[in-house]
Amino acid sequence: MTARLGRADLHIHTLASDGTVGVIDVLDHVERNTDLDVIAIADHERIDAALAGRRIAVDRGLSFEVVVAEEITTLGGHLLGLWLEERVKPFRSLRSTIAEVHAQGGIAVPAHPLVPYPLCAQGFVLRRLLGDDERYRPDGLEAFNPTTLGRPWHGKVVRFAEEHGLARLGNSDAHELDAIGIGYTTFPGRSADQLRSAILARTTHHHGSFHPPGAQVGTFGKQLRKYGRDVRAEVGGRLRRDGSRRDLGYPSEHGVGAVGLVASRRRGEEEAESA
Repeated sequence: MTARLGRADLHIHTLASDGTVGVIDVLDHVERNTDLDVIAIADHERIDAALAGRRIAVDRGLSFEVVVAEEITTLGGHLLGLWLEERVKPFRSLRSTIAEVHAQGGIAVPAHPLVPYPLCAQGFVLRRLLGDDERYRPDGLEAFNPTTLGRPWHGKVVRFAEEHGLARLGNSDAHELDAIGIGYTTFPGRSADQLRSAILARTTHHHGSFHPPGAQVGTFGKQLRKYGRDVRAEVGGRLRRDGSRRDLGYPSEHGVGAVGLVASRRRGEEEAESA
């Protein structure tokens, strides 16, 4: 009997950037409602929530692994830096950003590429990098992204990846729970290490289904409400001078607002009582 291929979603956002749910909610949802073996928390310009998620997943003995990632804004488009241990600074060239990801031992994958939009890597930029030194070359492409921008350019991205021998990844680019796993990558094995090897060996495959037209409008509304809460929490904390800040979605005295910290502690107490 053929062994089941592993499944991974390597593009998930949390409250730490423009996601609408916290890290613990993401972990609980993946554990209870998906068959994913590996996920990556890839917030914009930060890795603190991803580090917390990896630690919590190990502490809880969850059935999947968490890869620390970052969606990095570069002058050549958004880049997924995977298997990171340190934050990569944004707003530099795509070439130098890929080199820094590689210097950490990470994997570099342009997110939602080829879409004619400033936040997406363009074909002429990628071709130039693919002819450059190995440290500047991307390791794969996000060949499936279920968003409105990803749909019309999906076929072009797949053909580009095939023509240039790049690993093809499918991701959800999820900003809320129900979107997690709607796009995913299959690979030989089940572990994060095996996934990493599969990307480098170009033995991954992309899968998924696109969001229906208009489905992301609701997500955008949730994001706007979140941004309003963030501003009120930051301003309120500064006025009160009590050390409170906006809720970043993970339980840390320094990385979460007072409300989020109390909520996470309460969940922990409830779990302990029910154990």
